[in-house]
Amino acid sequence: QVQLVESGGGSVQAGGSLRLSCAASGYPDLRNCVGWFRQAPGKEREGVAGFDIDGTTTYADSVKGRFTISKDNAKNTLNLQMNSLKPEDTAIYYCAAGCVVPGLFMRRGAFYWGQGTQVTVSS
Repeated sequence: QVQLVESGGGSVQAGGSLRLSCAASGYPDLRNCVGWFRQAPGKEREGVAGFDIDGTTTYADSVKGRFTISKDNAKNTLNLQMNSLKPEDTAIYYCAAGCVVPGLFMRRGAFYWGQGTQVTVSS
């Protein structure tokens, strides 16, 4: 049984930083089809950063240069370092794994989802 547990969310002022972590259990490895999505109030869920089926790293245009996704295979954790945060980054952030459509992980989503962690950025 796959279990994804996020941590590290919170409230921060604009320009600040947060680091999200996702502890994964029951998932074969973190080399591919893992990543982070977010959903803001009244908006659709969107892919933020992830590794697709071939290991390619993809970032949403809105976070390029500010967010960095990484993984610690020894600890089986997936991380998201978020710098220069903006109020529009406010959302619930979800860790996800398993490509619904290989090659379109960030657009088509995942089979497995964490419970989400709230990130709030104030101006």
